[in-house]
Order: sequence, then structure tokens, then C-alpha cells
Amino acid sequence: MLDGLTHDDSEPPTISIVPVGATWEEVYDHIKIAHDFMLVDTGEGYEGAYWTGTKMEVIDDLGPDSDDALDEFREQLRQRGEL
Repeated sequence: MLDGLTHDDSEPPTISIVPVGATWEEVYDHIKIAHDFMLVDTGEGYEGAYWTGTKMEVIDDLGPDSDDALDEFREQLRQRGEL
């Protein structure tokens, strides 16, 4: 499981925020177990990751601002029927 996660629960769903430096392998291992919605800070911007029940999906290019990326990630999840 990943250490150093913060969480945004300002609106549903709660999203775990992965700090810079975490590898995609670590994100995959965590998400496979916890099934969290995760916002990954790549150092160049944010990408969203979530578990579909059988695999990890990634929504890339959510932008460099964490608040905007959270809003966009939630909107993308709604559009994909994940919420």
C-alpha cells in the first residue's frame, strides 16, 4: 500500500492524492487492493486512476492544477458511468 496519500473528500467520491515520486506499479498495486479513485501527481500534471473491477484505467492530462484536476477527474468519472 502507498504511504503519504492525502485525500480530498470535499465532494463525493473521496479521491486519494498520490504524491510525486510514486511509480505506476505502486499505484496499480494499491488500487488493485483498495479500489480507490486516485489522482496521481506526475510532476508535470495530474492523471486519474481507478479500478474497473478487472483492471486499472487511467485518465490522463487532467492539467497542472490540483483543484481543477480533481473537478475534471470527477466529471470524467461521471461521464464514464463510474459514479
